Amino acid sequence: MTLAFSFFMTEAVLLFSPHSSPVRKLSHKTKGRLHWVLQCLCVTCACLGFSAISYNKHLNGKPHFTSWHGLLGLVTVVIVGLQSLAALPLIYIKLAKGWSLAKLKRYHAVTGLLTYLLGSGSLLLGLWSAWFTGTVNGHLWYLAVLCPSLSALVVMSQVTNAYLARKQMKS
Repeated sequence: MTLAFSFFMTEAVLLFSPHSSPVRKLSHKTKGRLHWVLQCLCVTCACLGFSAISYNKHLNGKPHFTSWHGLLGLVTVVIVGLQSLAALPLIYIKLAKGWSLAKLKRYHAVTGLLTYLLGSGSLLLGLWSAWFTGTVNGHLWYLAVLCPSLSALVVMSQVTNAYLARKQMKS
């Protein structure tokens, strides 16, 4: 579920990239709807994965949230849910009284980037777990660390170029 979460979240952000999106010819509104669908899949994967892990720990009598990976994963799942709820005014603009659409999009992009980085951090911490390092070693482990790290750099570049660099140029 973690990999599906990471994949859906990465694709949801990169939909808006003019350089790496497989659907770059679609309208912005259609991309927005696809973003919404992918984010719903992301939240679903996060909740299902979180539930499965919690239930498994409960069945085996193991303690919950004792590692950095577990704690950051919990924080990430909560923030993903909050970020999704906070995006509702972007879909239903009447909910955002007193806010400009441009400002809402910028805040959503920045908090979405922070949420993405939390998810990437949680995934990377999971790669340092005793189970993963005992199962995967050598070059495969480095490849597993490289994938979310490079994805995070690409997403950071996409968001900063699309929303933050433009704001600084106007100032």
